[in-house]
Amino acid sequence: MSSTNRTNSADRHKYDYYVTPQKPILQFLNCFSKYENVFKNPNTKILDCCCGGDELHEASYPVAIRNIYGNVDMDLYDIREDSKADFKEDYLLADTKDRYDVIITNPPFDLSYDIIKKALDDVKMGGFVIMLLRLNYFGGKVRSNLWKEHMPKYCFVHNKRISFTDNGKTDSIEYCHMIWQKGYNPEFTDLQVIIDE
Repeated sequence: MSSTNRTNSADRHKYDYYVTPQKPILQFLNCFSKYENVFKNPNTKILDCCCGGDELHEASYPVAIRNIYGNVDMDLYDIREDSKADFKEDYLLADTKDRYDVIITNPPFDLSYDIIKKALDDVKMGGFVIMLLRLNYFGGKVRSNLWKEHMPKYCFVHNKRISFTDNGKTDSIEYCHMIWQKGYNPEFTDLQVIIDE
């Protein structure tokens, strides 16, 4: 998910696919683990519902998670036939309810709201939904009901802009990992800044 000329880009990827770099994922996982130990639990079942990957790129979240936590129990979905997914199907149409303790991904921007809502419904009670989103995702009328019903427990803001392209160019906006915990609707979000020096 990136805001750089997505609608008019000549090299726009099929299904809005842009590679999420490993470094900010690893930084996030290391910071998040100071507050929640869900990834350290050997019984945790994880879903990356838009896992990505292709012949030139690894599936970013699964590789990063396994680099830190080893051979965790993880299912991978993606709508693209050339992805690294175990299940090449549309997550929004898949029956995954109550199977996962964590649902994590970088969703396509145009589908992010629907993916978040489904993930919050699908994840086990007490489980976590983790999405990489634009920081300005908090704004706008469309998502106001989301915040009323499901305020994120945490927001980890990346202070360095993330590049989603092989040439290293960045967007004009900051990104964050938003984390919801099913059954927990706080009055406000605990904001953390991940400082990349």
